[in-house]
Amino acid sequence: MTEHTTGATGDRAAAERLRRRIAAELDTGRARSVGLTLEALDEADLVAQHSPLMSPLVWDLAHVGNYEEQWLLRTAAGGEALRPDIDTLYDAFENPRAERVSLPLLSPSEAEDYNAAVRARVLDSLDGAAFDSGSPLLDGGFVYHMVIQHEHQHDETMLATHQLREGGPVLAETAAPPRAPEFTGPAEVLVEAGPFTMGTTADPWSYDNERPAHTVDLPAYWIDTRAVTNAQYLDFVADGGYDDPRWWSRRGWEWRTRSGKRTPAFWVGDDGGTPLRRRLGRVEPLPPDEPVQHVCFFEADAYARWAGKRLPTEAEWEKAARHDPATGSSHRFPWGEEEPRPEHANLGQRLLRPAPAGTHPAGTAPCGALQMLGDVWEWTSSDFTGYPGFSAFPYREYSEVFFGGDYKVLRGGSWATHPTAMRATFRNWDHPLRRQIFSGFRLARDAGETAPGGGGPR
Repeated sequence: MTEHTTGATGDRAAAERLRRRIAAELDTGRARSVGLTLEALDEADLVAQHSPLMSPLVWDLAHVGNYEEQWLLRTAAGGEALRPDIDTLYDAFENPRAERVSLPLLSPSEAEDYNAAVRARVLDSLDGAAFDSGSPLLDGGFVYHMVIQHEHQHDETMLATHQLREGGPVLAETAAPPRAPEFTGPAEVLVEAGPFTMGTTADPWSYDNERPAHTVDLPAYWIDTRAVTNAQYLDFVADGGYDDPRWWSRRGWEWRTRSGKRTPAFWVGDDGGTPLRRRLGRVEPLPPDEPVQHVCFFEADAYARWAGKRLPTEAEWEKAARHDPATGSSHRFPWGEEEPRPEHANLGQRLLRPAPAGTHPAGTAPCGALQMLGDVWEWTSSDFTGYPGFSAFPYREYSEVFFGGDYKVLRGGSWATHPTAMRATFRNWDHPLRRQIFSGFRLARDAGETAPGGGGPR
């Protein structure tokens, strides 16, 4: 009897800790959303469409509330619908981004009131949530984790809209980037041949496209210790990389000639020979030691060819990020199982920019690669598809409808990705020509290849 009672008490305590964590994470996400919208811009900027690639910010603001209503209030709690009349307005599949500005959207103040009403009812219902009911949606708090991550993902999308917006800065710098120590380590590290566990089955925060865990056996390969920096990419530009079709795939060269692009997005020329960039309304010298960002897959692939290397596959990226050869296990994060802290990775909008390459040694992966989480999303060479045994959950539109399309996988998150929406199994995907996202890359090569020499392409 004593053993049974202690177990029940422990279960209740664990459920209460999970409720407190969920409530706190819901509040964190909402505070971030409000900070990027209602606290940052006036109504005219919130309802405007700053780029056909992006939604008006007021659409994102109400969309996260509507998503929360549908999944946490109606589905998880079985509550009465609060605003079923707006479901279609905020359905991302019914309304392409370029058309959302013409919809009869809620005003900023209406969106604020609606979100507050949804949140109040969700928090009331949270007290009665059962996390061990046998329901796949509720077990371990999955549906709550899904909604929390969804809002943070839209917050990152909102930051991309801020980057595309014209005008001066409205987001205050919160911290200076850490100083990068002189990097004296190897330029690349060897990942030995052998199997590893890719994906996850048990992680309660994971999406369907991260599941199930499965074994992948890879030959040995080299992967760069750090992501490609602005200074390195500038060498490619200065060497005429955008003018030489040798370095571009057929589709990449078609994009290059059609678009007329000659540098990454938001590079804005020079001042006395110093390259500049535009970042969230600021024009500033291009930091040479930060990972290059706002490059598309075609640009990353062309640089890799110029450098005599290639982009890693998705499996190669994940093995380098989380496989520990000493134990044969795959960690949740490069550094282990501990959730990200500031010393591990540049995540969560903390710096509003990538940290210099070579920082955050506490986040080093077992293979020796640095900064595999945070700073910039890293393009891989892999197309987006399901793992063996994939099963759509809880709806096909999150992942499955994108399989087989023109999407390349990105890994590792960026400075704009919140820690609760990031782990080494997380998969992002986008069209290979997208540049408004906070994307960069690192390089790989087969173990049997000779390392590129100095001088010229490398």
